[in-house]
Order: sequence, then C-alpha cells, then structure tokens
Amino acid sequence: MEMENNIIARSNRYNDNNNFQLSVICDADTLRTLIRKKIVRVVDVRKVQEYEREHIPTAVSLPLAQLLAKNTPSEIVECLESLGISDKMPVVVYDDTFGALAARVAWTFQYVGHDNTALLEMTFSQWKNSGLEIEKKINAFPKAQHSLNVNHGIHADASYVEIAKEQPNKILIDSRERLNFLTEHIPGAKNIPYTMIGLANGSILRDSKEIKRLIDNRGISTDSEVITYCGSAGTLSGLTYYALKLAGIKNVKLYSRSFKEWKALGKPKEEFKDANYWDLSAE
Repeated sequence: MEMENNIIARSNRYNDNNNFQLSVICDADTLRTLIRKKIVRVVDVRKVQEYEREHIPTAVSLPLAQLLAKNTPSEIVECLESLGISDKMPVVVYDDTFGALAARVAWTFQYVGHDNTALLEMTFSQWKNSGLEIEKKINAFPKAQHSLNVNHGIHADASYVEIAKEQPNKILIDSRERLNFLTEHIPGAKNIPYTMIGLANGSILRDSKEIKRLIDNRGISTDSEVITYCGSAGTLSGLTYYALKLAGIKNVKLYSRSFKEWKALGKPKEEFKDANYWDLSAE
C-alpha cells in the first residue's frame, strides 16, 4: 500500500477536489495502482474478438468502429454512461495499433466533455510481453450518469480549416507518411509523419523533449494554434494531437474528418511535382 501511495504521489495528479487527474499519458505502474484501487475505467478499443481472448484487468470493450458509428455528441455520452463512466472518473484507453485507435477514442471522449482521459503509454502486446496482468473476464459495470459538455476548442471542421490555412498564427499538420503528403495535401500544411512521433523505447509516443525538438525544427512554437489531420478517420492525426499536447502545445485541434472529407468537398489541394530523394525526407 505504501508503494502504491508513492506511485500516485510522484505522479502529482490529485486536483483540489482530491480527484485523481490523469495527464496525457498514463504509465503502466500508475494504471496498475488505479486498477487495484478500483478508481479507473480502462477502455479496450480493439476488435471484440481480441478483447474476448484477453485484455487488461477490469477493461471494458469499445471498438473504434462502434464509437465512430455514433452520429452525435449525445450518443457518445450515452456510450460513456453504458460503460459506467461518470463525469470525473479517470479513463485510460489502449489499443494494439501503436496508439492511433486509442488516441481517436480518447479525443472523442474529451470532445464531449470527459477531460479526465489518457492514453496508456504502451500497446496491449507490449503490456502482455512485459509480463503484466491480463484476464479473460468480460467486464460490465452499472450505468452511470455523465453530463454533455462539448469542447469546441479541440475540434476543427472543413470550414474552420479553410480559414485557418490562410492565417500565419495557425498551423496545419499533416500526419500521413511523407509520400502521401507529397502526392497531395491541404495547402500550407507541414508534414510530421506519425512514424516520427511514436514507437520509441516501448512507448506509443516519444519523449516530450524529442517531440518538442521535432516541432521546433519545423518552426512551430508552443504558443501556436495547431490543427492536425490525416487521411480519413483522424486516427493518425489523433496520435499527433496527443504528441503535440505532450510537447507543451496547449491549443491543438483535430480535423477529425481529415483529408478524405477535404477532397470530397472539392477543397483546394497542393502537391509537389517531381519530388526527389530529399523531398521524401521528413527531416
């Protein structure tokens, strides 16, 4: 018990109301402690079959596709309630896809007002391969009540992006791989491929100092407003969203419908003609 209390004390995450407040990333030791104390909801966003095979103890199943099928913020809140998630409850989300699916789900929770949501620092496979606890029990919890408080400050739609791309204090980040970016992208966007921000030392995201150096090299300051997008569903850009938050950028928005919608709407595109070897380098 003393060791558990020390883990929580080092995290320095209790707020003024003595509620446990998560940061951007939740480390494995902290999650294990919160699970033992029964003060966290763990959300597994892998396919149902994978969840049923094995998962982190106490985890509930919420496949990404199931969440994306929700059409309104109120439907998403109903989903939270069905998982037994109340307003202040800490929620930790994980996947087995380098954090991208988990990031999209975590962002969606925060968009409808559940701010106390974090990404697990590792994938399920990394958790299991580290010898940490797993279980096969299908978990369900009593329905909870959750308020709806849409956070418009973390979301961007196509109309917002179209205006923002002309403003020097607003920066668009394309999270796709370099070749996809060079083929076509939103005019004025900078490219930070998702492969450059994650999967380092067993973590889904690189160290905050490394990410900060990466954005500094692209002329992005922590005072900038940054909008991230990717190819379609906002998964890769969701991971970039959290990487930027981890690096200290407070004003980050996700264009969740991303480039797929941008093209479908017939918005302007930019491309590099005859890209050479150096153009293919994201550095």
